Amino acid sequence: MDVAQASEDCAAVLDEISNAVIADREFLETVLLGGVARGHVLLEDVPGTGKTLTARAMASALGLEFSRVQFTPDLLPADVTGTHVFNEETREFEFQEGPIFANIVLADEINRAPPKTQAALLEAMEEAQVTVDGETRQLPQPFFVIATQNPVEQEGTFPLPEAQVDRFMVKSSIGYPDEAGETELLHRRAGRVEQSPSVGRVLTDQEVTDLRQVPEDVTVHEDLLSYMAQLTRLTREDGRVEVGVSPRGTQRLFEASRAYATLVGRDYVTPDDIKRVAQPVLAHRLVLTPDAMVNNVEKSQVVDAVLESVPVPTVE
Repeated sequence: MDVAQASEDCAAVLDEISNAVIADREFLETVLLGGVARGHVLLEDVPGTGKTLTARAMASALGLEFSRVQFTPDLLPADVTGTHVFNEETREFEFQEGPIFANIVLADEINRAPPKTQAALLEAMEEAQVTVDGETRQLPQPFFVIATQNPVEQEGTFPLPEAQVDRFMVKSSIGYPDEAGETELLHRRAGRVEQSPSVGRVLTDQEVTDLRQVPEDVTVHEDLLSYMAQLTRLTREDGRVEVGVSPRGTQRLFEASRAYATLVGRDYVTPDDIKRVAQPVLAHRLVLTPDAMVNNVEKSQVVDAVLESVPVPTVE
């Protein structure tokens, strides 16, 4: 698959999802970006804005095996990864796969589960494998997680561990639709019997696998590699930041930039591509100082300041 075909396929997937989800095109691009770049996606917003619907629609449009895990305070790690169950007929213990064994896993309201259960996803997200009772098992390919969470201010939620947040390639929010969008939402509901809209399959399993390989052939100029490194390193020097973007985050910025170039049909990355993905890729990785949090500093403000302070290279 070449870049042109990959861009067409991405556009078709986004069009299909748009038939079900009332959201900005940019938001839907960001969600798809995570999958194309072989990363994971975290969606944060208040209940009822369409986070779960977006994840379901993405899975349906990509045509991959899908499972959903509803995270609750009493959810155990084995409920996610699976466990050994005694078979009365064979008189042996057999491994029963958990819902993590799917191509796309929707971790719904992930921050409603305690940290121990959230941590059960760490190995799966980083290594595409799980270890249960000392035995390591590979997860299906392709594999990626779309997690939703409510703001930590909501009652009954737990902040995600920093190590887990860093595993998400992008983080985004859907937000409320404008008046025209909300009216369109009602028009669509009036035109169907089911409460939730349906989404058709756009790609085959092999096409999704091929699509995720295309960004590997996208060219990134040497000056842009230096530009990305400067951006992430500067986040560690900002006085408002306690923990800046990790080297893993620098790599994810690189991968997301190539994936975005693929989405728009280019076989090379431009500075604008990097700026476009910087917020969803970098902001959630920052840990602000207590003083910054008291002064209501937003992580996005830090990323904006970094983007403004680093000279943009001229790439021909």
